[in-house]
Amino acid sequence: MQSLQDTLYNWLTIKVVCDARPEDSSANDTRVLFENLLNEEHQIEIIGVKREEPFYFVQYCINQEEKTQRFPIELIEVMLDQINAEPEKYLNYD
Repeated sequence: MQSLQDTLYNWLTIKVVCDARPEDSSANDTRVLFENLLNEEHQIEIIGVKREEPFYFVQYCINQEEKTQRFPIELIEVMLDQINAEPEKYLNYD
């Protein structure tokens, strides 16, 4: 089992990709996988995500308590930056 922080990091990274590439079915499938991990293994519900330099803030609820985790924008957007730099390597196959 991944730590909550690692799972949130992975989910947010792929969510950013999904938001930029809504037609990317692989990214969407991966996002759903991490959402299921967050719900089933960590029993959390995502409340919201905010991008405010230099961080992304993820608000979530665990055990009826609201919490916030922050992640540096540059780390979260690495995958999207790679995809944008070499889009031919990241084609969408249905």
